[in-house]
Amino acid sequence: MTSRPTRLARSVALLAAVAVVASCGLPRAGPNKREIFAGSVMQEGDAFVVSVNDRVTRATAVAPALGFTEHFQNAGLLTSDVIRPGDTLGLTIWENVDDGLLAGEASNSTILEEVQVDSAGMIFVPYAGRIRAAGNTPEAIRRVITRKLEDQTPDPQVQVRRVAGDGSTVSLVGAVGGQGVYAIERPTRTLSTMLAQAGGITIQPEIAQVTVIRGTMREKIWFEDLYDDPGFDIALRGGDRILVEEDTRAFTTLGTTGTQARVPFETQNISAVEAIAQVGGLLAASSDPTGVFVFRNEAGEISNQVLGRSDLQGAQRMIYVLDLTRPNGLFLARDFLIRDGDTVYVTEAPFSQFSRVLTAVTGTLGAVATTTTTVEGLSTTLEGG
Repeated sequence: MTSRPTRLARSVALLAAVAVVASCGLPRAGPNKREIFAGSVMQEGDAFVVSVNDRVTRATAVAPALGFTEHFQNAGLLTSDVIRPGDTLGLTIWENVDDGLLAGEASNSTILEEVQVDSAGMIFVPYAGRIRAAGNTPEAIRRVITRKLEDQTPDPQVQVRRVAGDGSTVSLVGAVGGQGVYAIERPTRTLSTMLAQAGGITIQPEIAQVTVIRGTMREKIWFEDLYDDPGFDIALRGGDRILVEEDTRAFTTLGTTGTQARVPFETQNISAVEAIAQVGGLLAASSDPTGVFVFRNEAGEISNQVLGRSDLQGAQRMIYVLDLTRPNGLFLARDFLIRDGDTVYVTEAPFSQFSRVLTAVTGTLGAVATTTTTVEGLSTTLEGG
């Protein structure tokens, strides 16, 4: 028969085990639904907790707007016939005599390759002197040289051609096949043809952004839009700098998802469903599909639309709630767009929490029972001794 002190010891041990589990708490991935809702403005917290519906998805569907302004789009194509400072010209001069001014005895033609147009826009041609080239066409320059030489040699014939120089060039850097400086020539007078000349892009087209810097202006487009909208295939200007880089936007996933990490965007737009799928989906054994939360600092204008108010100013802390178990829950999650800097958090299912508490309590009680049995056995031994 168990003595009263023994039963009392077991009772005390049981109460101690339950108290330890209840007071210390168990390890978990983050706050539960009740704790998140307790932080709402309605509960004197500092965040607005909003259930996602069709109106919310429309109000928050804000994607980054990239595109060229009219200043870029309305610029006309550069003609390759207009010479500019820094261009290089090639000249060939034929003389109608055996012993001409420029030609040697064995030939009646003279070839002047790589005649550089200086910063003042001038070139030098022997016996013709300094000639203004910048702003003129090769044909106009030919006539000037011919007129100046015909007083010194009979019936000169002159050919002027423009070769690649640095008078009208652009620089390409970033994720392109060949970074470098490229001349604007007849086949490469637009953005798309110049990118092709540089070997195309070397990153996924869905997340590629193209930035054009012209003087003090800096404008950006999505690479895919360059081919979807012909208006974005702008004419280039000498001195343009073109940068191709990967989209830097990202969101964070926490809680009971397949991966807890900072996740880069893989497409221009990504929905809540795609964001969850991108990190391995919900954990069947522990995730609560009614507790999918998106934490965001929302602009005041959008916050007013979402909440049906007009008095909010500045960024507001918003917590959007998605319940995937509702009849249209997956549709809403598919239409709700994730934005740069968002935190997607999935709470733990109540059953999972209960199971962990039960396991912890039974494990503790098992340890207490073992300890109590050991103490009783030791007491009996000592008493018998």
